[in-house]
Amino acid sequence: MKNKQYDIVIVGAGPAGMTAALYALRAGRSTLLLEGQSYGGQIIQSRKVENYPGTPEIGGVELAEQMMSQLRALDAEVVSARVTGIVKATDGYEVQSTDAAYTARAVILATGVTHRKLGVVGEEGFIGRGVSFCATCDGMFFRRREVAVVGGGNTAVQDALVLSEICSKVYLIHRRDTFRAERYLLDRLAKAENIEIITDSVVTEIKGEFALQAVILKNVKTDAVHELPVAGVFEAVGVLPQNAAFADVVDLDTDGYIVADEGCQTSTTGIFAAGDCRQKQIRQLTTATADGTVAALAACEYLDNQN
Repeated sequence: MKNKQYDIVIVGAGPAGMTAALYALRAGRSTLLLEGQSYGGQIIQSRKVENYPGTPEIGGVELAEQMMSQLRALDAEVVSARVTGIVKATDGYEVQSTDAAYTARAVILATGVTHRKLGVVGEEGFIGRGVSFCATCDGMFFRRREVAVVGGGNTAVQDALVLSEICSKVYLIHRRDTFRAERYLLDRLAKAENIEIITDSVVTEIKGEFALQAVILKNVKTDAVHELPVAGVFEAVGVLPQNAAFADVVDLDTDGYIVADEGCQTSTTGIFAAGDCRQKQIRQLTTATADGTVAALAACEYLDNQN
């Protein structure tokens, strides 16, 4: 396994990681960006991004491509590899991955989050066969069919709106009687004629034979149970951090998020955290890019102090 040394190794190529790489490269630091899946993080699942300053409307994939194009213009080194751990080394840290081991004088963790599952009977067997976590990615598979979206936040409402343009009918299922989504999304939801809202209800089972055919719903107030025929279920019930591989090098909170201060410094000197993977109240595209900026500048200052 080869071992190459960098000033800064960034784990994760979502908006936080790509922004951190941009600032690190512009500061003249040798920088490696590692990504185990697709660059762009959560934004590539957004059909439209409408809250990024200076860009009234842009597709999530297009925005990710623009960010990466900016890095490539700076000759950024990007490697497709999943990071499996970090250990202390004499000259910094050894970042271990499925591709190689890399030595970094400073590390920025920008690992993002992954989708939370419902954890109900039948769910696992239908993932990829009717159960989806991305309306933009998989919506066309259910063209002119009836589907359900589960959740009550921005993502759930956005998914329902996207699917309403593709599917014959969309059921939006939420365990509470009010939604957490932003007002402009709720206003658009109210105007969508083929979206039916089902509140105070949870999915208890996902059913089907060769393909998904229905979900079983339970009303949390009355305990009434009924079957809802649908061809697909889009889950938008939250996210989980991807930090288990770093639990022995940085402090995590009870939910698994990295504990870091407003300077993005973790409990371990020289290791920083940026974006949705760190403990914070607000997780948005703009807060991710802000974290990437702060983490990169903090890492550069840390390296300056080591000279």
